[in-house]
Amino acid sequence: MTLPSTYVAALLLTILTMLCWGSWANTLKLSGKWRFELFYFDYAFGVLLASVIAAYTFGTFGYDGFLFMDDLMRAGKRNMVLGFAGGVVFNLANMLLVAAISVAGLAVAFPVGIGLALVIGVIWNYILNPQGNPTFLVLGAGLVVLAIIVDAFAYRSLEFQRAEERIKAGLSRTLRPKVSMKGILLSLISGVLMGSFYPLVEMGKSGDTGLGPYAIAFVFALGVFFSTFVFNLYFMNLPVQGEPVEMLDYFRGTAKQHLLGITGGLIWCAGTVANFVAASAPQEIQVGPAVSYAIGQGATAVSALWGLLVWKEFAGADAKVKSLLVLMFFLFLSGLALVSIAPLFASR
Repeated sequence: MTLPSTYVAALLLTILTMLCWGSWANTLKLSGKWRFELFYFDYAFGVLLASVIAAYTFGTFGYDGFLFMDDLMRAGKRNMVLGFAGGVVFNLANMLLVAAISVAGLAVAFPVGIGLALVIGVIWNYILNPQGNPTFLVLGAGLVVLAIIVDAFAYRSLEFQRAEERIKAGLSRTLRPKVSMKGILLSLISGVLMGSFYPLVEMGKSGDTGLGPYAIAFVFALGVFFSTFVFNLYFMNLPVQGEPVEMLDYFRGTAKQHLLGITGGLIWCAGTVANFVAASAPQEIQVGPAVSYAIGQGATAVSALWGLLVWKEFAGADAKVKSLLVLMFFLFLSGLALVSIAPLFASR
């Protein structure tokens, strides 16, 4: 199989993860009024397809002669169950994240949900595989928590501003502005679950019968694919927004909408495989699972920029909200930087 041979190569893979994880949700935005519940069937298929492509290309060719199928055949049942469970946990978290995007937008769902996931994931991964300076990791995680709080305040302030504007324009039935925090709540629940899937992946890779990066990605993708048909029944019948959706509605989608869903899954899984491979590099050049996961979660900043600059989710915000957004980016990127350099100070 193909693995990075230098620290720089491993670091570049984590940056690829960040770009893929931060950009795939644009396919949901581009699908227009296509409901996220229907989008997700194609997305799950895209994830599985990408894992198979990676397994039979980079996972089969390489200098060590160890093939993806060899890895899969020698793996222990416990390791495979843990990898599959990681996919199931991630999938529920990601579906809640997509629901939050539908309600509150990219610039809110990602900083809150993925930011919280970063904090939980870094702590869990450090406990399982302590690599990097713990002081830097704790300080970095603390700054990310502050960024989450600031982003929630920015969203709440903007919603109040918009509610007051609707009242002044006579478009509201009440004279008291009300703000729904559903998007924030969905993002927080998603974040707790999202921060829990990566440790399951690491446990699936550990031990003498542990899975390699391409094999764990495939088993993980199976968990995503099959659990979609379970979780999505709930979201379709008890939607977080709008009317219930019927399965027949899926077949009424356009070719473009189905292709966008598959593309979203391909993009996300490409980033995930890159992340698993970076975290599985030889020990002397490994960035470590805690840091690899944390840098990948820089996707938060990428997705927030998409939401702010391309989709104009905070259009019309006043000076206070804009200042809070700038502070959120500063805190988040500062925290991410501290986590990223933690391996360089591991022995100090």
